[in-house]
Amino acid sequence: MPGIIGKKVGMTSVFGEDGKNIPCTVIEAGPCVVTQVKSVEIDGYEAIQLAYDEKKEKNTSKPLLFHFKKAGTTPKKKLVEFPNDFEQELTLGESVTVDLFKEGAWVDVVGISKGKGFQGVVKRHGFSGVGGRTHGQHNRNRAPGSLGASSYPSRVFPGKKLAGRMGGDRVKVVNLRVLKVIPENNLLLVKGSIPGAKGSYLIIEG
Repeated sequence: MPGIIGKKVGMTSVFGEDGKNIPCTVIEAGPCVVTQVKSVEIDGYEAIQLAYDEKKEKNTSKPLLFHFKKAGTTPKKKLVEFPNDFEQELTLGESVTVDLFKEGAWVDVVGISKGKGFQGVVKRHGFSGVGGRTHGQHNRNRAPGSLGASSYPSRVFPGKKLAGRMGGDRVKVVNLRVLKVIPENNLLLVKGSIPGAKGSYLIIEG
């Protein structure tokens, strides 16, 4: 499916035709530059590599610097490959803009969720905790409780729901409706919320 790279601007709301207030996420999508066109003959598969967001030359490695020069563009921060399902035939150095999407279209959005650090079982897995504090019970309200293992197996099984690092995962939200396309500002308004902090990179697939 065709797609574009973007950046999360924040959230707002718009009024629909029926007068309802619809929450939506504002995405700055593109313009992205085609930095590589992969073919079956050379690479074994067909794909389009897009690049987005300016980067300083001094912070770019030499191999990547030549890679961008070959495409006739300045260094970019984010590189993503998409299947070659674009309507028009794309060539090296060509730009892909937000015009790729139409109002009312359905898109899938991929983002990195906000990192929440080390969290307990109540926040991480939705445990209810131990309940009311009675009979002199001390600070066990949000504890995981018994793990149920004794002399056998004398260990905790891998994958058990326990406290640990939460967030910072690659999350894909499917079937979000495009409410508005603003080509002059490269903006896309998508219904609902999208994973990630403001300013984080997103991959929008049509």
